[in-house]
Amino acid sequence: MRAGELRFTILDRYMLGELAGPFGFGLGAFTLIFAATEILNIGKLVSADHAPLWAAVLIFLWSLPAQIVLCIPMALLLGTLLTIQRLSGDSEVTAMKAAGITFARIVAPLLAVGIVMSFVTYFLQERVVPYANGQLTEIENSVINHTSAFSRDLTVSAPLPGGGRQMTLATAYDPNTQALLHVTLVQYDSANQPRQIVFADRAQFTANKWVLENSSVYRFNPDGTTLAEPRIPQQQVEIGENPTDIVKRISNDDPENMSRAQIAEVVHTNQLTESEYRKYVTTYQEKLARPFACFVFILIAIPFGLRSMRGGGSAIGLSLVIVFIYYIVMTVCSFLAEAFVPLAALWAWVPNILFTAIGLTRLRRAAMV
Repeated sequence: MRAGELRFTILDRYMLGELAGPFGFGLGAFTLIFAATEILNIGKLVSADHAPLWAAVLIFLWSLPAQIVLCIPMALLLGTLLTIQRLSGDSEVTAMKAAGITFARIVAPLLAVGIVMSFVTYFLQERVVPYANGQLTEIENSVINHTSAFSRDLTVSAPLPGGGRQMTLATAYDPNTQALLHVTLVQYDSANQPRQIVFADRAQFTANKWVLENSSVYRFNPDGTTLAEPRIPQQQVEIGENPTDIVKRISNDDPENMSRAQIAEVVHTNQLTESEYRKYVTTYQEKLARPFACFVFILIAIPFGLRSMRGGGSAIGLSLVIVFIYYIVMTVCSFLAEAFVPLAALWAWVPNILFTAIGLTRLRRAAMV
């Protein structure tokens, strides 16, 4: 391919325009299918759990990012099938070839979209989805279940030297800075009577220790009086858990609810059981490989679109078959990755490698026609 052929041309705009409509249709259709259960959940929350309608709607909206990340590759598959079927059925591909445009140049914009969307999907998976899941959990706890957002996930109980215990409560956890926000520490003596309460803006985890920032201390004397100490800019405390323990609990000990960075932090603590370690490492590798199904699906859809029957119905059916086979292969490879953890990275990429090989083989044959 000559260097001049790499410029963005009218052909590129035309191909991208042809893909945009079917892709949008596919994304909407697949998202609606996967979100159907969430739509039903809105009615259940409002009618059975007497939740406010606005809270149920917010739960539905915050669940959408995870659904969209799952649907983007499938939407690209369907969109590419519909696009190529129309161009092939109307003999536009034949006309382009007759004008001297190579088949590789015709489909290059579609393949470029696959690469770009792979990175976009990865960004959504790592940045947007974990945040959305956190917001969803907070609404469920504070509004639907009528409990504080931190009562289950961000409460830590730890014994104190000499007897007694300390309860640490926080309203939120910032995984980027490894900080607990709006922290309250309550210390009890051996008779379970409160003897000190500490309020702080945040607790920052630095150099393997927690440091309270802008804290206020109130001590309860045995005679019933209360002593308030001046505001302390910083003071070191022992909470009883490190950030990785908190991340595991917030995510219900499910690596699927974590970003790859959070999974890596948990793995590096060396506190996982053997089965947990296998699950976390496998998910860590799979979360890198999955977004690139966007490119793989476009690659395999192009030759199938050229040879399949015309019509949207056949494209939808074919896309479902391809997706079904892909996820069967992915499930088998996930099982093998957990069984052979040293090869987890390889098994995570096997579905993409296999379908890429199939797509390239069929694409080469299609280019010769």
